[in-house]
Amino acid sequence: MEPPKSPFKIILGSSSVARQKILAEMGYEFTIMSADIDEKAIRTEKPEDLVMALAKAKADAIVSKLQTSDDQDKDAKPSILIASDTVVVYEGAVREKPSGEEEARQFIKSYSGKHAATLSSVFVTNLKTGFTKGDWDKVEIHFHEISDDVIDKLLEEGLVLRVAGALIIEHPLIVPCVKDVKGTTDSVMGLPKALTEKLLKEAMNA
Repeated sequence: MEPPKSPFKIILGSSSVARQKILAEMGYEFTIMSADIDEKAIRTEKPEDLVMALAKAKADAIVSKLQTSDDQDKDAKPSILIASDTVVVYEGAVREKPSGEEEARQFIKSYSGKHAATLSSVFVTNLKTGFTKGDWDKVEIHFHEISDDVIDKLLEEGLVLRVAGALIIEHPLIVPCVKDVKGTTDSVMGLPKALTEKLLKEAMNA
């Protein structure tokens, strides 16, 4: 049975294919807008604060774009904006997207036989009422050994260069290397379903 269509127009503020796939799996129809912010310019002491600050900055940038748009239809359905961000935390250090192949290799090699965590934030905005709310979700991942051959293949393919910490636990090459996951794969992929659903309902009822 398909979920009922939302009476709200939803905007996903992300160009991430993984996030788009997750939101579609949740049964929502949506349009996509990217924020185009300088993520490196936003720094905080705690990784939890960083993912929230980045998600809010993305939301603010998209709201500004919408406000300056000439095609706003006053009779259009109220819109809900979803912004999000993900970082990897390894031995207390925050890891974002790798700067290149060498850093990606270092990242993946360091996970071998060890563990890392992901922090994914979700920040929703009701564009009609101005309601905003955000929260974050944490997942811990423990790894078996990751061979150099697996790392070489991942780098050759290139997807790991476009994600935080060069970490893709759902990748067929990495799946056998994952020992244990405390949390959900969708959260690691960048959009925790349960948290997103909770925040969406709050925004729609606001």
